[in-house]
Amino acid sequence: MARVRYGARTEAEIAAARTAGARLPDIWSTGVVAVWESDPDAVAAVLPPPLKPTGRALVRVNISKVDLPGYPLGAGSFAVAAEHDGVEGWYPLVMPMTHERALTGGREVFGEPKKLGEVTVEREGLVVRAALARHGIAFVEVRGAVSGNLPLPEPAQKTDFYFKFLPAVDGSGLEGDAFLVHCLRNEKVRRLERITGDVVLRESMYDPVADLPVRELVGITIGEKTTDQRGRVVERVGAQALLPYIHQRYDDPQQILDGPPGGSA
Repeated sequence: MARVRYGARTEAEIAAARTAGARLPDIWSTGVVAVWESDPDAVAAVLPPPLKPTGRALVRVNISKVDLPGYPLGAGSFAVAAEHDGVEGWYPLVMPMTHERALTGGREVFGEPKKLGEVTVEREGLVVRAALARHGIAFVEVRGAVSGNLPLPEPAQKTDFYFKFLPAVDGSGLEGDAFLVHCLRNEKVRRLERITGDVVLRESMYDPVADLPVRELVGITIGEKTTDQRGRVVERVGAQALLPYIHQRYDDPQQILDGPPGGSA
């Protein structure tokens, strides 16, 4: 009988897949990063417990293109500064990805708030434009011109915070507690330039980042970097504490909050 491809894989095949994943070479991306100070009350309002605001109400958008062989990827992140148990990092609100493979792995393994979207990074001479778009709306756009080189930073470790959870099958909320994940990223940069420009936030009912306005622009850069990441669960979070923030993850929160038995998802 011909092999049934949905059938069980052998232990050797599973081990080979793990080994291949552990030996990936450095993958370099070209990305635009903008950081600004926003409304402290707005930043505090989007942080689920036990995350807390830091000393500055910072917002960061990262818009990147990754030239994977035969599989170019656009990846974005819109995050606010946060702190947990003495560790400062970033809490992403939305992470648009251009391919399902990048989306599903991040959501299911780390709890990343990834969604399918459009990611644009364009450079023509010194002029740069980068944008994140979903549902036909470019809800974040960074535009400007390269105004000089910047010194390369030393390799650094950065932290992102995620919540990993499962919606309940009966539509009552979550299937047990959620897990707060610290995702540690080791980052190396091989090119970095300053951009003089601005950030435009457009109204979108699906991605309401306009509620985190640009009060003072800290800086915009374009560069080439590579990162790896590993995560660890650091705390269990009660479902009732996280439920008021579940809508951050979904375009239609009724999918998990109003799904009666036998109803549609």
